Amino acid sequence: MFQIARIVSGGVCATGWTSVNPLLVCTPTARKFTAPVKNKDEPIDIPNPFEKERQVCILCKHNIVPGYKNVKLLSQFQSPYTGRIYGRHITGLCKQKQEQVEKAIIRAQNCALMPTYHKDIDFLRDPRLFNPEKPIRPHKY
Repeated sequence: MFQIARIVSGGVCATGWTSVNPLLVCTPTARKFTAPVKNKDEPIDIPNPFEKERQVCILCKHNIVPGYKNVKLLSQFQSPYTGRIYGRHITGLCKQKQEQVEKAIIRAQNCALMPTYHKDIDFLRDPRLFNPEKPIRPHKY
């Protein structure tokens, strides 16, 4: 049965070997590679096409340390109507800088440099560092 299959296939065995006489013995054929292979087991270094750019907080990017005397900077992280300090998911700050900003705002409010329940009128038209209407991470409610 197997010999009949070799005859029908035109003298080429299923293993990729050619035969001189299809009824007798199969001999291996020489395979030619087009590209030289150094070590085919080594992985190829390809960059990930789906990797996103890592976001850096704006204070780390410009190497700014928030202090309680810098009221103009701190007022940008405070709500203009309620005086509430915006969270990390809105400001886009890293954890360390967000904690520094919160401590500096509370200290500035205790020193009476900043109001507690609203934003100072002088700082209402300052440029925005972030958009509080479109947070980076959506709120769970």
